Amino acid sequence: MMVCVRVPRLLVLACLVCALHAIENHLVIAPQFPVVEIGTNFTATCVIINTTEVSADDLYWKLSGNVVPKDQYTRINASALAVTVPIRGEELEWLFCSSKEVSDYVSVNNGKFIHGITLTKGYPPQKPENLTCMAVQVEGEIPPTLSCVWDPVGPQTPHVPTNYTLNVAMLRNKLRVVTTECKARVSLGQTFPYYVHLEVWVEAQNELGGIETEHLTEDADWFVKTSPPSKVNVISERTIPTSLLVNWTHPIPKVYLKLINEIRFCQNGSQGWTYVPLVDTANSMPPFRLQNLQPDTVYIVQVRCKHARPGYGYWSNWSTNTSKKTAEDQPKSKPDVWRIVAEGDDVNERYVLIVSKEPVRRNGKIKSFNIKVQSQKDKVKIGGWEWESVDVSGSEADRNTGQRRIYSLKEMHLSNDESAEVFVTAVNSVGTSPKASIIIPKRSHERLPVEDLKVWSHEGQLWVEWKPLDSKDVSEYVVEWVTDGQTDWQREDSSTRRTFIKGSLQKFVCYTVSVYPVYARRIGKSASMEAYLEQGAPLEGPVVKLDGRAERNRAKLLWKEIPQSKRRGFITNYIVFYTNGTKTHAVTVPANTTSYTLTSLSRNTRYDTWIRASTIRGYANGMNHTFITQKYAPGEIEGVVVGVSFGFLFVVLLFMLLCIYKRELIKENFWPRIPNPGESTIGTWSPDYPLKAEIPKENCLSGISVLDVDMCDGKSVFEEDKTCLPLKKDKYLSEEHSSGIGGSSCMSSPRQSVSDSDEGGDVADTTASTVQYSSVVASSGYKGQTPSCQPPQAVFSRSESTQPLLDSEENSDVLQQEGSRQSGRFLTPPCFTQNQDNADPTDHNQLETGQQDGLGALDFCPLKEDSEPKASTGSQSHDWTPAAPASSYMPQLGGYRPQ
Repeated sequence: MMVCVRVPRLLVLACLVCALHAIENHLVIAPQFPVVEIGTNFTATCVIINTTEVSADDLYWKLSGNVVPKDQYTRINASALAVTVPIRGEELEWLFCSSKEVSDYVSVNNGKFIHGITLTKGYPPQKPENLTCMAVQVEGEIPPTLSCVWDPVGPQTPHVPTNYTLNVAMLRNKLRVVTTECKARVSLGQTFPYYVHLEVWVEAQNELGGIETEHLTEDADWFVKTSPPSKVNVISERTIPTSLLVNWTHPIPKVYLKLINEIRFCQNGSQGWTYVPLVDTANSMPPFRLQNLQPDTVYIVQVRCKHARPGYGYWSNWSTNTSKKTAEDQPKSKPDVWRIVAEGDDVNERYVLIVSKEPVRRNGKIKSFNIKVQSQKDKVKIGGWEWESVDVSGSEADRNTGQRRIYSLKEMHLSNDESAEVFVTAVNSVGTSPKASIIIPKRSHERLPVEDLKVWSHEGQLWVEWKPLDSKDVSEYVVEWVTDGQTDWQREDSSTRRTFIKGSLQKFVCYTVSVYPVYARRIGKSASMEAYLEQGAPLEGPVVKLDGRAERNRAKLLWKEIPQSKRRGFITNYIVFYTNGTKTHAVTVPANTTSYTLTSLSRNTRYDTWIRASTIRGYANGMNHTFITQKYAPGEIEGVVVGVSFGFLFVVLLFMLLCIYKRELIKENFWPRIPNPGESTIGTWSPDYPLKAEIPKENCLSGISVLDVDMCDGKSVFEEDKTCLPLKKDKYLSEEHSSGIGGSSCMSSPRQSVSDSDEGGDVADTTASTVQYSSVVASSGYKGQTPSCQPPQAVFSRSESTQPLLDSEENSDVLQQEGSRQSGRFLTPPCFTQNQDNADPTDHNQLETGQQDGLGALDFCPLKEDSEPKASTGSQSHDWTPAAPASSYMPQLGGYRPQ
């Protein structure tokens, strides 16, 4: 229904100004105040009056500031020019007629040769439709007021409004109500005129024309609309659980109007109504019985009424809702029995839970279930229990949405080669339902599953599709969905290949959807998939930790999967982030990975790491985990120590091998061979010089041992304040022994040997191999030595030895010259000792060092007073003979010890 709007004229004042101005103007346009119809052509004529200065040829037209083309002009005569323009749009437009300039003194601006009019646009009225008039009952009476409404037809403009006139003719009276709106009310008198003939119509009129509707000619009660019935009451009868009795009260007495009624009802929560046919209620009076209803079901009932005469009056509004529950009845359908199978503690055992839904037509609240199980093994009945009653409690099933409560009935354990048949009935307060049963076959007898299972979400529903099996034994399919330990299912026909889950599903929850084929009550194997009704971003990220300790340049990260309730979707991947504070790295790993090893890390560095879990709808980051890499890799320090140790051992071994391989060279460099004085050739070149007996000096020993050489203390050799070093006493002393190597000034002449022991056999052996030496002793001692035994004179001793001369022997002259320059000091005579038990090899090193020093090569330790041999008890006393000025060497036994 369109709304009519009244708009006054806006340009009345402007038109009046134009009319006044036209009195002095030489141009006039006819018509002056045109109202034109949109979509048509309009013709206007410009006339020249009271002047001959211009003609029709000097005129032109302008519409809304635009010059109208000349092909739309029509020259009527020399003083009149017409124009035809199309009318488009609904806005007002100005049409001007002007004259061209014909001379300098003729100007358009003086206003005498220009004139304009306003084009007011609109639409002619059209016949209104759907004229409806009624007298609505108020508080038990019909008021004498007729209210009418209608729908305007066609467009309207605010510049050309349409006025409506409601006309009511009653007997000889005619009532009129003028309005610009699309509704009107008219009073019919003091009271409502029952059984009076009325004629009603509406006129529509504006400046472009007028039109009226069809006339309604009916009795006054034809226009009556009563109030809805009151005091509606619904009664449930226990003896008839499939019916409800409805009662109500008429809104108006029958003496005024005879009414008929209409009833509708529906189950509580349903969106569709069921209408009782009018033929059943037309001739009936309250109460009315509703039949064929469901027992133990809540119904909502409404009633309305109207004039009983066909075609008369209007239906009243529906009464307010009145609800009532039908009485209980025995269940008329089977319970829906299912089983949940899980692996038992034994690999050959199955854990089976029998569950059931209430019957669809339960006809009352289910109070208990009766269950019986018969099990068989190899066609032998091993368990046939009696009926067992299981009491149930809880909220009632929601029948309107198709959701029914699921009850757990029995737990049992079956072996893999054991089958069972389960029977279940439901019991309410009235009776027992029909029996339902399923067969749980042996595991080896389970039939093949369905193929090509697909599960997807579409338009707020979870759809399931599979390839039907070709087997004719398939009686139905069971679609099962499980989440968080809650199981639900629905049954589909054997010909079904696609369906949607009819249960109440939630967003962001993962469901495991399975399809089971059922072969004559025997359940086959399932095909399963996981799916979400709608996915979202995870609520939290994975918690990461280290596997052990971080190494020098690597660390292994571990994390647990996000709990199923907080994933809210399928994890597409994980992103491992780690940073050392300056640079952040990211590594993407698959969704089935829960560990990752970071490599190429810097040693002794602090790292922060976290894991991001992503779905197709978003992502979530886990908490940061901090670790510090080690400064050294495991075993690195041990490796260095072992390497250094092996290197040192290798160097030692190499040095030892070198010493062994170059032992002769090392021996020659560090322990050079000392010439044997017994093999000296000094006897071949020494001049004859008679041996003289020398008086032994103080601190001098008359004899020298012939077996061993013992270097005296190094400090004594180089201390100038000590004059002589003692000769160690040997076991044997011989008279044939001469003094030591040349250069000694404190050697005694040959004399009888003195022994500390009675072993005289060794003396013969010793003297048999001795050789007498001679030596030239310089008049002065060696540098740094203090002469204490000999005067400053040269003594020559003869020797018959054929051994080459020692360095000191060959350079005796040099030694004498060197000695003469030493401030009158004599060389300290060396000492020879024999000590087989306490031989000290370092003495040879000292001797060798002395030989390398040139002149000091033959220095031997001088004798000391405290080293003189003392007489021992029971032995021959030592006989000391004064030495001659020129002493001779004593014979040596066996020469020097090998070096």
